[in-house]
Amino acid sequence: MYRLAELVNKQYNQSMKLIQQQFKVEVDYSGCRLDQALSGLMPDYSRSKIQEWIQQGFIILNRQSCKPKQRVYSGDVIDLDIPYVAKIADRPEKIEFEILHQDNEIFVINKPANLVVHPAAGHESGTLVNGLLNIDPDLEQLPRAGIVHRLDKDTTGVMVVARTLKAHASLVDQLQRREIKREYIAITQGVVTAGRTIETGIARHPQNRKKMSVQQHGKTAITHFQVAQKFPHHSLINVQLETGRTHQIRVHMAHIKHPLLGDPVYGGRPRVPAGITPELATQLRDFKRQALHARRLSFKRPGSDEHCIFEAPIPQDFQVMLAALGESVNEA
Repeated sequence: MYRLAELVNKQYNQSMKLIQQQFKVEVDYSGCRLDQALSGLMPDYSRSKIQEWIQQGFIILNRQSCKPKQRVYSGDVIDLDIPYVAKIADRPEKIEFEILHQDNEIFVINKPANLVVHPAAGHESGTLVNGLLNIDPDLEQLPRAGIVHRLDKDTTGVMVVARTLKAHASLVDQLQRREIKREYIAITQGVVTAGRTIETGIARHPQNRKKMSVQQHGKTAITHFQVAQKFPHHSLINVQLETGRTHQIRVHMAHIKHPLLGDPVYGGRPRVPAGITPELATQLRDFKRQALHARRLSFKRPGSDEHCIFEAPIPQDFQVMLAALGESVNEA
């Protein structure tokens, strides 16, 4: 490990960090090449990058130097001590959000509206990632600070965040196998007659790169929904995602001509139905975000076969809107 020490001494600055993790090889990877096993355990890093780290001496096997093609077996111990330069944007900040559950492997949080998940152009700070790093600085060692799935800025609800590389690999694998169940509630514009399954391709909009759109050759996107309640001019629906494409629910509901209430991107011009009360008209105009809430999340707890379910309470603005729409039923 002298090589690592020399590198840190020569190049250290405030943005230099270390990924320090340890894996114990399990039966699933017994007999695999070292780089192959690590590719499975660290799915967000390319195999070529992992091979580079091994060759640089930043990864050791059973306390010995090793090669990418070396075989690993059940019970072997892999240690990572990898230097990297942290992104300037990924700095701890105090951000308000509710933690529904935490243990050594995961956080489960309730994301509020008006909170961007990842730092990006125009949102270099004040994000969920910044808030998570304030709670657990070790998350900087993980891809995207442990976040394995995201919610749009103004979508509320439950999210799971990995706290270790092993937990991250487990959750990513469950997502890829479509074993994580994500359930939402949403309010649509217009009355939806019945539930259905929507299966299309979704890709970046050809003219507006900030939007997604239904396209024949896009990535497969599957959304299931049922009608929970009908109002005179709107519907409350329960939605289950089978895939997780960007803006998937919003794009799919707009595709069937029932965009989400308040959606500033896919909802078109705000619609105020004729004949409603002035009070309801005001509430509809003032609802400035898509009416979408991630209500329930279920998955296998990393490191065990325990099936767990977490729910996020419906936010106040959503509840107020539902109450107002409910009153419109009585007045109709």
